[in-house]
Amino acid sequence: MAKIAPFRGIRPKKELASQVAAKPYDVLNSQEARAEADGNPYSFYHISKAEIDLPDSVDIHDVAVYKKAAENQEIFLDNGVLIQDEKPCYYIYSLTWKGRTQTGLVCGSSVEDYKNDIIKKHEFTRPEKEQDRINHITYTQCQSGVVFLAYRNVADMDSLVNNWIANHAAEYDFELNDGVRHTIWVVNEETAVNQITEIFASKVPFTYIADGHHRAASANRVSDAAKQNNPNHNGTEEYNYFITTIFPEDQLAILDYNRVVKDLNGMSTEQFMEKLASQFDIENCGSATVSPAKLHEFGLYINNNWYKLTAKPGTYTEDPIGILDVSILQNNVLSGMLEIHDPRTDKRVDFIGGIRGLAELEKRVNNGEFAAAFSMYPVTIPQLFDIADSGNVMPPKSTWFEPKLRDGLVMHSIK
Repeated sequence: MAKIAPFRGIRPKKELASQVAAKPYDVLNSQEARAEADGNPYSFYHISKAEIDLPDSVDIHDVAVYKKAAENQEIFLDNGVLIQDEKPCYYIYSLTWKGRTQTGLVCGSSVEDYKNDIIKKHEFTRPEKEQDRINHITYTQCQSGVVFLAYRNVADMDSLVNNWIANHAAEYDFELNDGVRHTIWVVNEETAVNQITEIFASKVPFTYIADGHHRAASANRVSDAAKQNNPNHNGTEEYNYFITTIFPEDQLAILDYNRVVKDLNGMSTEQFMEKLASQFDIENCGSATVSPAKLHEFGLYINNNWYKLTAKPGTYTEDPIGILDVSILQNNVLSGMLEIHDPRTDKRVDFIGGIRGLAELEKRVNNGEFAAAFSMYPVTIPQLFDIADSGNVMPPKSTWFEPKLRDGLVMHSIK
């Protein structure tokens, strides 16, 4: 069963929360972070992307960046921009966007659960991305990149969260310029804290990484190093846990993650369409954008025209991976027709998060940067669970979650 723990969160002074809150460190580059932090000395980018306070010539993975992050974190703490709770707490985090609210629990999740597959994964990680977070955690002694987990609903937990929200004032409640409202409650009453811990220990057999595989893997490796360097290790230390926000299944929605391709592998449009017709039923939709309405349906934009593609029976397998639309497109089109065999490394394919809309696909093709675009039906939460339960991994860039959790609102010290 899932082992979680409260912790003494490091978080912003109440009146500064909206200024501290920053987008996840890995969704924008250094120039974008520098622009967003401009004129805001409280922005968490000064910690999560500390290169913004160093000359442009400094490599983002230089040790100077991690040292600067630790220095800035100490300044924030010394100046009261960040405070630390006096006793271990849980935190309820709600995000409201476009009329929809999702509410999760910020907690420490067990590194042992990660090792023992109680926390289930569905993606591979890359060593260089892990190392970046390892360095950041090691120098700051703090986990600020939150891992986004999901679990199957438990009625007792739903009830506890709803009751707490109904009967307690929020610590933070603000809306940012992207239209997302962030609301956080501090759960600091011992009875409620113990109830939450017990619910997960008795009624949640598994949690699932929705987003943050590299952050979780990095926390695991930092924990291993800390154990080796601590002759008095006893398993209760903070480095045995990593910061997560866990959402029940019914709170989550996955957006589409679309594809654009540079060329047609030497084929003319007519030849490509002829090949597609052997794998898909094709409907010409003219200028009307195609947003797939169901599984195994795809949109294709090419030569100023939209087509609806429906995968023919027998062109995919029924196993948890083969039945995914991202697998159908990869196996039958990207690899099978265009010879894009490794989408992680092949520069002929790019990925467009559904948050950007189908107009972004048209733009990328119309300006000549890409030859064709494919709109996708989103992976479902049950599909994500099934794949993780089966021990398989999804193709890269399969899921896009929105809205994003903000960095800097709750952090976990591993000291």
